[in-house]
Amino acid sequence: MKKLFFCGLLLNVTVACNTPQKEEAKTEAITTKAEEKPAVITYEEYSGKEPTKPEETEFYEPVPPTVDPSGKNGAPSDAIVLFDGKNLDNWISAADSTAAKWTINNDGSMTVKNKTGDIQTKQNFGSIQLHIEWRSPAEIHGKGQSRGNSGVFLQGLYEVQVLDNNDNKTYTNGQVGSIYKQGAPLAMASVPTGEWNTYDIIYHAPEFNKEGGKIKSATITLLQNGVLIQDHTEIKGTTPYIGWPKNDPHGKGPLKLQDHGDNSRVSYRNIWVRELE
Repeated sequence: MKKLFFCGLLLNVTVACNTPQKEEAKTEAITTKAEEKPAVITYEEYSGKEPTKPEETEFYEPVPPTVDPSGKNGAPSDAIVLFDGKNLDNWISAADSTAAKWTINNDGSMTVKNKTGDIQTKQNFGSIQLHIEWRSPAEIHGKGQSRGNSGVFLQGLYEVQVLDNNDNKTYTNGQVGSIYKQGAPLAMASVPTGEWNTYDIIYHAPEFNKEGGKIKSATITLLQNGVLIQDHTEIKGTTPYIGWPKNDPHGKGPLKLQDHGDNSRVSYRNIWVRELE
């Protein structure tokens, strides 16, 4: 009986001693995992023996093309001029592909003709540099989203908001310079109502795999009147008025300008693009 009692006591002591050891090992594993560091970026072309002469880090090809920054109509020499104030030959109705019905003005601009519908370019684009100038009417009508409302749709799907926000509050992800219903701008940099605003946009199109899944989001950098208001912002999908962003696969698409349908009478001029691919 004494021997059995001793063995049982010894067994209990052994179990009690082993238990903390297992917990300690578990804690150590968690700590190790938490301390894992992200991969460090390295560049293969800058590896190997350190150069000792300046010419060892110089290259002469490929040679970038020469672009005249003040080419035809003030656009860079390699730009595609989409509107120069003369006609709407590069544009069609977004609804039915008939001739665009917006109004051409004597000052070289065009104005939304109320309830004639959106217009879009005949040509499709992917990643682009876009220059576009717009003006809300000097005579103020409406408030919120009903004042000087239009939009610039990249690839026909992703809207950059155009709106008269001067003394006119609205939801911030729908204000001027926003990625509509997604990304509020970093600042509101509009000129006084009735004067010309400038948007300069760097847009990189999304990418999709063979199965139709999005593998890279579109991004946009936007300067309004020279002020950075979107800084390489991710576009998470389409920009609907109601509902979540959608990411159906697509290729190149047109540049589209919006007729908001409430007599906003927004005008545009000096529209050109440079393709980035």
